[in-house]
Amino acid sequence: MSTDEIRAIELLRRVSYGRVATSMRAMPFVAPARHIVADGRVLLRMHQGLDYHRACNGSVVAYGADNLNSGSENLWSVQFTGTAEIVEPTAGELAAFGPEPETVDGEPFVPVFMRIEPQFVTVHALDYTSETPTAPAATPSVRRHLHHVA
Repeated sequence: MSTDEIRAIELLRRVSYGRVATSMRAMPFVAPARHIVADGRVLLRMHQGLDYHRACNGSVVAYGADNLNSGSENLWSVQFTGTAEIVEPTAGELAAFGPEPETVDGEPFVPVFMRIEPQFVTVHALDYTSETPTAPAATPSVRRHLHHVA
């Protein structure tokens, strides 16, 4: 496993939810999912009732997560791209997911689990520093830097 993949997995473990993207009937879509990392692969828990898992199963998907709404000055985003497969999680993996939502869009939550075997991993780090000199002098500004690691 490369240094970038190790860093991406480390960051992914810091948040619980992300978004899976693929296409369904030739149209792109993005769906929320709960994730854990097990054996270097991303395991997703989704709601079966939305049928998104059917479009993902056997297809190449992208799964992304971030801390963009955390309020942190050190923001990051990771993306894992690979083939998704419906799986039955182990007892340990089920425990790692924690509690399930009661409902999704008003319907009872029925879990379905998918594993992504990463073939391509990206990490983006956004570094914010404050008080970069600008005019007028009394107004602090923000300098933004986006670092991409692939």
